[in-house]
Amino acid sequence: MQARRMTVAVIGTGAIGGAVARRLLATGHRVTVWNRTPGRTADLVAAGAAAAGSVADAVRGATVALLCLTDYHAVRACLTDAATVLRGRTVVVLCTGTPDDARDTARYVTGLGGRYLDAGVQATPDLLGTDAATILYSGDPDAFELHRDTLAAVGPPRFVGTAPDAAATWDLALFGVWYDAQLGVLRALDVVRRAGIDVAGFAATVGPQVGHVVAAVPGTVTEVVERTYPAGPATLAEHLTVLRHLAGQRSGSPLGDGGVSTVAARVEALVAAGRSREGLTATVHDGP
Repeated sequence: MQARRMTVAVIGTGAIGGAVARRLLATGHRVTVWNRTPGRTADLVAAGAAAAGSVADAVRGATVALLCLTDYHAVRACLTDAATVLRGRTVVVLCTGTPDDARDTARYVTGLGGRYLDAGVQATPDLLGTDAATILYSGDPDAFELHRDTLAAVGPPRFVGTAPDAAATWDLALFGVWYDAQLGVLRALDVVRRAGIDVAGFAATVGPQVGHVVAAVPGTVTEVVERTYPAGPATLAEHLTVLRHLAGQRSGSPLGDGGVSTVAARVEALVAAGRSREGLTATVHDGP
């Protein structure tokens, strides 16, 4: 009930911000919205939100402010406009950026007497409010607990650390997994296309290959955490041969070689250091 009595400011009503505001309204929250282009708040006002004339006005009347903006540059500009009213309020930043961005923004907010939460949104606007949405939070744990019920309206909230940059690190790493996988598929399709091979026929064998990686994740995590690197399906010496072939095959690709040349050099160094019988996970080990 406490969460329902809170007024929430939503700063930025683009695709994500608009969906966030609608979810908050649908779950009974009082919502004040602000957007740099005022006309973009009309639908939300019609749905029951109050429109603010400035960022400061929106934040002044709220207990928690959710900034749903394109980048931290826009976030900082809005926070500067609201600098005089941040004391005692919780600021939640929902945008993709670097860990440095998150740390700098946290210092700014806390320096003005506010509480800070950084958020990574791993969901499309249509998935917000569903169990399929992954929303990562880091920063002030007391602020997170205070506003957990409110944040739950957007999607299941997951607190990933007290360091303000934890969510940004986690968020970018997850995006990296997607990009690595998607670009890996695109490189492979490009290679077989250029070779005159049936792309559709080749694509039918891609899913099982990616599935091997997914199935191996629990074991790979154990190896990384425990710093043990069994050979698994191949030793480093055996991997090196394949990596060299891949680098040659991908030479001249418009998407580059995906880093296999760098990995091959890393494996060469490990083999030279007498670690040829270890597995591929050894490449993440610090030192030779």
